[in-house]
Amino acid sequence: MEKVISINQIEGIRIGQAENSAAGTGCTVLICEKGMSAGLDVRGGGPASRDSRLLDPLTAAHAIHAVVLAGGSAFGLDAASGVMDYLEEHDIGYDVSVTKVPLVVQSDLFDLTVGDKTVRPDRAMGYEAARNAMEAPNYKDGNYGAGCGATVGKLGGMETCMKSGIGSYSVQIGPLQIGAVAAVNALGDIYDWKTGRKVAGLRTPDGKGFRDSVELMKGNIDVHENKYVENTTLGAIITNAAYTKSQLCKIAGMAHNGYARSIRPVHTSADGDSIYALSVGEVSADQDLVGTLAAEVLSEAILRAVQSAETAYGYIAAKDLKW
Repeated sequence: MEKVISINQIEGIRIGQAENSAAGTGCTVLICEKGMSAGLDVRGGGPASRDSRLLDPLTAAHAIHAVVLAGGSAFGLDAASGVMDYLEEHDIGYDVSVTKVPLVVQSDLFDLTVGDKTVRPDRAMGYEAARNAMEAPNYKDGNYGAGCGATVGKLGGMETCMKSGIGSYSVQIGPLQIGAVAAVNALGDIYDWKTGRKVAGLRTPDGKGFRDSVELMKGNIDVHENKYVENTTLGAIITNAAYTKSQLCKIAGMAHNGYARSIRPVHTSADGDSIYALSVGEVSADQDLVGTLAAEVLSEAILRAVQSAETAYGYIAAKDLKW
C-alpha cells in the first residue's frame, strides 16, 4: 500500500536551506554523511553546474556526499565550496589519508533578474545551508532555498511571469521510500499532471488570465537567437533503494517524464533542466518501478512548488490568482 510521507522522513539524507530573501536567491543542500550513489540526467540546453563528471558511470567515484541546488546562475556555484568547508570540518568525505575530501556536486538556476543581481549564493550561504542540514534540518516548500527567487512562464518576459518556489513530495511502499525535491524556474507553463489544468505560468498582458506559451511560440516561427534565458528547473530524486551510478542515471532519465507531464514547453535551449537521482539506502526494489515512481513524485513536487509559493518581488503566486 502506497502512503504519502514527508521528504524529511527518508532515512539517510539531511536537507538544509539558506536564502537571502531581500535579494531573492538561496540554496538547498542535500547531505549523506556516509556517501550516496548518484546519477544525473541533463535535458536543458543551458545548465550551470559543478563537478557533474563525478556522476558519469565511467568515472572512479562510487559515492558523493552532497548535492547543492542554488540560484545565482553560474555566479552561485561557489556555494559548494562552503558545503565542502563544513563537511571537511566534520570529518565527512573521501579519505585521502591527510584529510577527507567531500565530493559535492551542484546545479544552479537563474534568478538574477528577480531581486538584487549583485547578491548570489556564495561560500558563506553554502556553509549555512550545510550546517542547517546537519544540525537543524529546515527544509520546507515555498520561497526558500533554491526556490527563493524562482519564477515560471517567462516566454513573454518578466512582466507576465509568475512566482514559483521549491516543492517536494514523497511516498512509501512497504520498505521502499522515494521522494523528489524540485526548484521550479521554468521558461514554460506549469500544469497539474493529474488533471491537465494549467496552474501557473504566462499571463495575459492585463494579468487577468493565462496565455498558452506553446501557442505563443506557434504564432511566430522565426528563429529567436536570444530567447529569454533566465530559467531552469532543478530536481533531485531520493530513494532508500540500492543502485549503482549507471542505474541512477537511468532513473534520472525516467524522472524527466515528470518534467514533460508538468511543464510546457520543457527542455528548451533556454532551460538548464537537470535531475539528480540519489540512492541513500539498501532496500531492494525494481529499477523500472522506481524510475516510474520518480516521474510521478517529481510531477507532484513541481505542482507543490508553485502551489506553495508566495507572491514576492512583484510577481504573483498561484495561490493569489483571482480567476
